[in-house]
Amino acid sequence: MKFGLIAALLLGLAAAPPAAAAPPATACATLAGRFDVMPPGPLFLASYPTVAAGPLHDAAFLYDNAAAAIALVGCGETAKAQAIGNAILTALDHDRFWHDGRLRNGYRAGPVGPGPVKLAGWWDGTENRWLEDRYQVGSDSGNLAWAMLALLTLDQVQAGPQYRAAATRIGRWVASQQDPRGPGGFTGGRFGHEPAPEPLTWKSTEHNTDLAAAFGRLATATGDAEWRRDATQAENFVAAMWDPASGRFPAGTGDDGVTRNPFLALDAQIWPLLAIPGAAGRYGRAAEVAEQRLAFGDGFAYSEALDGLWTEGTAQMALLARLQGRTARAAALTKAVAAQWSADGGYFASSQSSLPTGFMLPTDPSKPRLYFRLPHLGATAWAALAETGFNPFTGTHALP
Repeated sequence: MKFGLIAALLLGLAAAPPAAAAPPATACATLAGRFDVMPPGPLFLASYPTVAAGPLHDAAFLYDNAAAAIALVGCGETAKAQAIGNAILTALDHDRFWHDGRLRNGYRAGPVGPGPVKLAGWWDGTENRWLEDRYQVGSDSGNLAWAMLALLTLDQVQAGPQYRAAATRIGRWVASQQDPRGPGGFTGGRFGHEPAPEPLTWKSTEHNTDLAAAFGRLATATGDAEWRRDATQAENFVAAMWDPASGRFPAGTGDDGVTRNPFLALDAQIWPLLAIPGAAGRYGRAAEVAEQRLAFGDGFAYSEALDGLWTEGTAQMALLARLQGRTARAAALTKAVAAQWSADGGYFASSQSSLPTGFMLPTDPSKPRLYFRLPHLGATAWAALAETGFNPFTGTHALP
């Protein structure tokens, strides 16, 4: 449920090319090929490389880049993963305002040079000024958890101690989002510009799943019991969200931190099974419910809003099936993902021109939050993860 899908604010979408029947190379090769035209050194990859103008032009979402870095490690491309990891390190040290361990949800794509790390934006001819997206400049807890996972994956392959140190700094800020209301857990983070972004008081099942994995791996890497306590807090929230009567996880809570949001979204069903020790056994019905209610064509939709295949989610289901030894199902879903390959920038985010998520935009609650049929870094990263059987939550080829 990562919100590179702020795309509903797009200005000047580039026309997406038709999909080829199947990619001529592996998803790993497609992802690694993004670096062929990039200079050496720290960099962020564009999340939607074919978008020519507007809020998504040259936008590099933190989640997409973190997922790509982890996938590159799984592909055996550690040096390329380090280029993204080093960009995250630079962003942590050289924000134009924040120096407390938080990262932004998005940055400007391309090489990261000296000075404050640049944020994406666009020129608005109507207002006659430069604009920045309020979501992109904010800091979602789940996105920061993915940055931690990427850095800890690099630490795990001994790319350098600086990655663990940076994950620890990020972890301290995210830990400050712990919330005692209702089932506990961690709130959504911050939305909007400095110096006073809006606190996000809702709590997400998916975000807390991310944090359970990130804090758990940080505890293992550092031996610090503090992180294990934080991981337990996040795990307890996810457990409290489980509805045994329906066999599903709700999306999280409302702004009061207590009232459940019963909406059915795919990642909230699948990620706990990939991320939390023993969850695949305890909550296996969540995958069955997803198969029954979220299947679309040869793959899966984003949510009960349906209306199109979501490439990332289909790859997530393929990865889960592979790690559970359901090889035929994994192969079928991997084939469905491959059908979304584009010759121009990776894998399409969706099979449809616009895929509803069932959520509204935080920047404009009157507009739906959508995925578009555009080549997407996040989709490409998950295609590679499914292809290699590499679990981004554990940094291994296994369930936790």
